[in-house]
This record gives sequence, structure tokens and C-alpha cells, in this order.
Amino acid sequence: MTDPQIGRRALLRGAGGLAALAALPSLAACGTGTSRASAGGGKGGGKTVVVRDSGGSYGAALQKAVYTPFTQETGIGVKVLNLDDAPLLAQIKQGRPQCDLINNSMMSHLKYVQQDALEALDKDRLKSLKSAKIPDKQITGHAIGHSFYGQCIGYRTDAFGGRKPESWADFWDTRAFEGGRSMVSPDGDLPELEFALLADGVPMDKLYPLDVDRAFKVLTRLRSDIKKFWDSGPLPGVLLSRQEVTMSTVWDGRLADLQKQGVPVARQLNGMRRQFSGYAIPKDAANADGAYRLMDFALRPESQAALAKAFPSNPSSPLAYSKLTEDQRNALAGAPKYYDKGFDADVDWWLKNETAVTKRWLEWARG
Repeated sequence: MTDPQIGRRALLRGAGGLAALAALPSLAACGTGTSRASAGGGKGGGKTVVVRDSGGSYGAALQKAVYTPFTQETGIGVKVLNLDDAPLLAQIKQGRPQCDLINNSMMSHLKYVQQDALEALDKDRLKSLKSAKIPDKQITGHAIGHSFYGQCIGYRTDAFGGRKPESWADFWDTRAFEGGRSMVSPDGDLPELEFALLADGVPMDKLYPLDVDRAFKVLTRLRSDIKKFWDSGPLPGVLLSRQEVTMSTVWDGRLADLQKQGVPVARQLNGMRRQFSGYAIPKDAANADGAYRLMDFALRPESQAALAKAFPSNPSSPLAYSKLTEDQRNALAGAPKYYDKGFDADVDWWLKNETAVTKRWLEWARG
């Protein structure tokens, strides 16, 4: 993708993105893939709870580690809904959401809040909230963070004569660390301005508010060495495997399978950007009681640890890591030994500036 285009994710950027997409008839009319007829009806309960998640290997891991054990313990079935934000938001606006619980990024939940699309949470109904010691930053009035993914450096271990990159300054240093680079496009994730600033010497605890002009100036220094802008999680690994690039930004868990296959790749977590995902309940959910019970179950340290064993998910509960073996724990970017190497994305800053930054990024990338 040498000429980035505005795609679905880019359209979602900014506080008004969800509302704009919900207004598109072709999206709002999308099918849900499930029926509420068997969901139990009424806000008081029911024998089925419908949860929205993104599906794929992550969805399979959730089924194994969370949904099936939840049903075994409570007798409440779980139906999964794979639905994009726009049609789901349209359903909520119509007072007929097709799910009871939403598993999404905390930033997306904040956008939903701006559209008055989420229920205010009754935290007294979440017994595991305190016992799991969820960080205060990941507890809002409408959503609870359950895990994070980290954006970091992925590199070929055979590319630099035994040396390895230690920082974003090394990512930018194409003389000492030769080869092409890959970075994300707005279709894949937030533009990586923080990494440019870190490469230019800005301390992690002084990143925000981001100096946008300075960041783009630093990005421009690397522009001719960026061979691809990735827009999906697997693509950085593909580019590294094919030796099209020697370094790429990457989601922290995406290299594990390649390493098992013997591909000489590794990650560097110094300067990792963390973004959290969480649970929220849509306005007018048909089975809010079931949603609370599933959320409470999923936030338990035991449940978060089980999910981490099935998928490279970094639990928000610090207690979950103690329930993993040392090898399992240290494979995760959220392990105590790595945590201070990274920083949390400032979602409030990005909510205010995402649309403008994305527009500028697209103009910059097109050169």
C-alpha cells in the first residue's frame, strides 16, 4: 500500500467518525448474524448474553478461556456478534442493540460515550473489579479495561551483524541498522507520532501533548526508507519474513507464531505504546444483568490469565501475571519486567486531535 487511502478505520477517526459512519445506509443496514429472540428478553436477566467481539483467533481464544467456562459456571449461554462500530451504533441509536456487552478499544468506548450510546456502569455489580486490582486509569464511568496491546519494534535478528535495535532512535538510524522500514497507516492504527518524538529525544513522560510539527519533521527524515505502510496486524510479520524490510512497527504479539516457525525475528519493547481494550454495555441492552455477570467473570485475574495462555493478550490485572508460568509471563509485553519500558497512549489527546493528525498524515504519506 504505497499510496494510503482513507478506509473504514480512517473514517472512524475523530469524535464525529462514528456518527458519520452510522449515517451511511449501506453500513447501518448490515446484518447482525444473530437474533435476540433467544436472548431472554428484559433487563433483568435471561439464559443467553450476546457479546460483540472482533472474532478470528482472538474470538476463538475468548470462547475457550472465557465464554465456555462462564457458561459452565453460570448456565448462561454466550452468543458472539461480529459487527463493526457503525451498524452497532445505529442499532443503539434506534434503541435496539443486538448485543448486551461490547468488547472494544477503550478509545472506541469513549467515542460511544460522546454519542450517548453506553450505559453508565454500576461498579458495585462488578465484584472482581477490586479483587483484580484493575488500574484506576482503565476504569471509567462507562467501560473497564481488561487488556492491552503494545505497538513496538519488530526486527530481523540476522540483519545487523548480531546487533539489535534498542530504541526508536535506532529505528530511525538506517546507517547503523540498514534496510527498509515499515510503519502503520491510519487504516491500521493511530499514526505513530510518539515514536518519532522518542527517536528525537523526547522522554516518554513528556510526550503529551504531542508536538505534531516536530513529529512530522522527524517522520520526514525516514520517509524515503519506509517501503510499506501496513494496515493489518499480520502484514509487518509478512514483510519481515520476506525480507522486504529489516524493521517494522508491530503489535507486540504478532511475531510469536513466526518465531515458532523459525523465522529470525524479535521485538524490542523499549518505547512501546500501550492501548487498552475494555468492556462496556450499550444503552438499552436486552440482558444487562447477563452483561454484568459476563464482564465480572472476564475481569477475574484467573480469566485474564486463561485468555493470555490462549492468545497473546496482556491482562490489565497485575494479579493475572502471577497465575502464569515464568515463560508464559515473560512472553507478554505486560509482564512486570517489561511494563516500565512502555507508555499508555493518551486517548483524550488523540480523541481531540485524531482527525486533524490523520488528514495531515495522509497528505504527508502521499508526498
